[in-house]
Amino acid sequence: MTAPLRLGTRGSALAMAQSGQIAEALTAATGRAVELVEVVTAGDRSSAPVHRLGVGVFVSALRDALTARTIDFAVHSYKDLPTAAAGGLHIAAVPIRQDPRDALVARDGRTLTELSAGATVGTGALRRIAQLHALGMQLEVTPIRGNVDTRLGRVLGPEADLDAVVLARAGLARLGRTDVITETLDPMLMLPAPAQGALAVECRVDDQDLVELLAVLDHAPTRAAITAERALLATLEAGCSAPVAAYAVIAEGEPTGSDATGVDTDELYLRGAVISPDGTRDLRLSRTGTPADAAEIGKALAAELFELGADSILGHEGHTGPGTQQFGSTE
Repeated sequence: MTAPLRLGTRGSALAMAQSGQIAEALTAATGRAVELVEVVTAGDRSSAPVHRLGVGVFVSALRDALTARTIDFAVHSYKDLPTAAAGGLHIAAVPIRQDPRDALVARDGRTLTELSAGATVGTGALRRIAQLHALGMQLEVTPIRGNVDTRLGRVLGPEADLDAVVLARAGLARLGRTDVITETLDPMLMLPAPAQGALAVECRVDDQDLVELLAVLDHAPTRAAITAERALLATLEAGCSAPVAAYAVIAEGEPTGSDATGVDTDELYLRGAVISPDGTRDLRLSRTGTPADAAEIGKALAAELFELGADSILGHEGHTGPGTQQFGSTE
């Protein structure tokens, strides 16, 4: 009998939920049994603010386990992955993306515009902090850490000390907690993090049988959107220590004339933003192209943001173009 595939995962409720969903989908599609193997990461051991934790703190232990062959594959929140490729490893599948928007959970069912000046709002992401400040609502924004239940407890629990928190909607959906959302935030107000809501299924590049097996979970439109968003992030040489946002969507084209022969008529629309932490500078641009050109669209949009002065916001004064240094984002 074929042994179960060992799927490495962080031990948080959210990580276990999304890994369990991937395991179930793979078993349903291929018949292969999968067992979850918990791996503790450096990010799980720290209580420091997310943007101060450094590169890949939620990822490196899982990748070490892959390299050591103590697990067969791993599931990551894609936005946790450093933008530089990991030697010997391969993203075998990018499953269909959950709703990437941010969600507000507020006391008394309030929406964002119903929060009064001075209301306290908690979030762990510098990107969200910057965009909340940019709204000019005079909110008191507080950096917070902890799992989903801990963050929700800051608003809904018996010892609640905040008026609202902002979290990724995808995490709440995977935990079956969308009932607590008081508003799903329009990307025009709160542009998501690059790759938010997406998962990366990673294995060793030399395990070709598993590479082919996992490919059944891949969703090409999601992969193209994530490719564009992360190309922008990489070209800006930024991670969660910088307030960078990106969101790509793909619209299906209608084949007409010569396109009816099968030429790809889909269009990828990418929005990107760089916002100063205090919200006083807010650079936003968009660019379109075909999904096949996803990486180039992301790079070109980053170059346009540099022309507007994104380098000074990101601390790259004197930057003359895309560099080689790559930073990852954290949860």
